[in-house]
Amino acid sequence: MTTAPAQPGGAEQIHTALSSTFTQAKVEGTVHVRDLDTGAEFAHAADTPVVLASVFKIPIALEYARQAASGELDPARRHSVTSAYRAGGSGTDGCAHDVEMSARDLAFMMMTISDNAATDLLLDIVGPDRVRATLDGLGLPGFGFSSCSALDDDIRQELGLAPDRSLDDQLAGIPDQRLLTLRACTPGTSPSSTPREVTALLAAIWHDEAGPARACAEVREIMRAQVWQHRLVSGFPEPGVRLAGKTGTDFSVRNEAGVIEYPDGKRYAVGVFLRTSTAVTRQPLADRAIGRAARLAVDHLRAGT
Repeated sequence: MTTAPAQPGGAEQIHTALSSTFTQAKVEGTVHVRDLDTGAEFAHAADTPVVLASVFKIPIALEYARQAASGELDPARRHSVTSAYRAGGSGTDGCAHDVEMSARDLAFMMMTISDNAATDLLLDIVGPDRVRATLDGLGLPGFGFSSCSALDDDIRQELGLAPDRSLDDQLAGIPDQRLLTLRACTPGTSPSSTPREVTALLAAIWHDEAGPARACAEVREIMRAQVWQHRLVSGFPEPGVRLAGKTGTDFSVRNEAGVIEYPDGKRYAVGVFLRTSTAVTRQPLADRAIGRAARLAVDHLRAGT
């Protein structure tokens, strides 16, 4: 589906268009866009706490890159993704046997296909305390993160599921409305932040202010390799427009945060965070609404209104 450029309009018109976009998709949405060159911003409920889902993997990737750049961590050292980390899913998370790869490739798998097993192993390698310290040092003390296994264990405990069986296998038959009220879908009881804080982190990475320039460049390179083309990308189909992003998905949560880079050199950090009215896995209307919302806000900043 090709998304036509939004017509320039005043801020109130954009807010109205966003509200209409979210209503049509049957979602609640928040948006923040930041012009990385001028500092201009557009905010739609951008200080509302939101569940990050896998968007929280961005600071884990950043901490890996910081340690690799400083020489504390060897990015080529091999690590094994064992059954202790695998819970079923994409990438190494769904492999039947142990997988060995470098720390760099764990970060690559975590960010490009949102591999949860790679995430948890990499988090153990870099240390949760170091991720927390980096976020605090960037002025983002409220930016949450977690291991994926801890989040799954919390869901099992909340729903009274068996701790030694696949979570996905046990979710079948649980009423949709029960899944919508899980702690995993609630800001404050699941890794959370605000859209404005998320774009602030992206701005720090793109301005080489989140760590050594080499580290920030590596995070940017990995984020540009994300494979998912159904959310932010859907709003920017033109040739020459580059996108670096990270999705987040969990029951009623549909997110993407990233940076849109235009051929004219202009760059925009974008965060769109949705709360859907159902927990079904496939929600194409919500996915497209993320691209449409981002396009509306970016076009507004590009128009200079």
